[in-house]
Amino acid sequence: MIDLTAKVSPNAIIGKNTMIEEYTIVADAIIGDECKIHRYIFIDNGVVIGNRVKIQDHVMIPHGVTLEDGVFVGPAVTFTNDKFPRAINSDGSLKKISDWIASPTLVKYGASIGANATIVCGVTLGEWCMVGAGAVVTKDVPPYALVQGNPARIIKVLNNQKKDE
Repeated sequence: MIDLTAKVSPNAIIGKNTMIEEYTIVADAIIGDECKIHRYIFIDNGVVIGNRVKIQDHVMIPHGVTLEDGVFVGPAVTFTNDKFPRAINSDGSLKKISDWIASPTLVKYGASIGANATIVCGVTLGEWCMVGAGAVVTKDVPPYALVQGNPARIIKVLNNQKKDE
């Protein structure tokens, strides 16, 4: 089901039984089956989202981001995609899309990202890891690790269970 207020590109690929709620914008992205995409979300060109992913309100997912199956993205999570963002080039000219260098971000199977976390581009979040609310992730997070803080640091390693932790 896609809400009438959502704007979804005709080139987007949306899986079966995926819900896209109010005021969400989906560019030319791929979204898997049985996902729940909440309100006021922007999903950019080239983003790949797996099956059974849940994305809470007010999230921006730029190109270069891949979310594998079963990922949870909490409200107001921010992903970046350029390590050295600038509006202009050194000569003062406005940057074009060809002037940008996107660094890919991979969020692996079952990972969970808490509210208001920032994921700096170029990192991999390991399977079943958990990013605490408000954390700023600047480097890779190993599988099953719980990270918190700014910059995010490993607090503990979670059980290797694939059910509710």
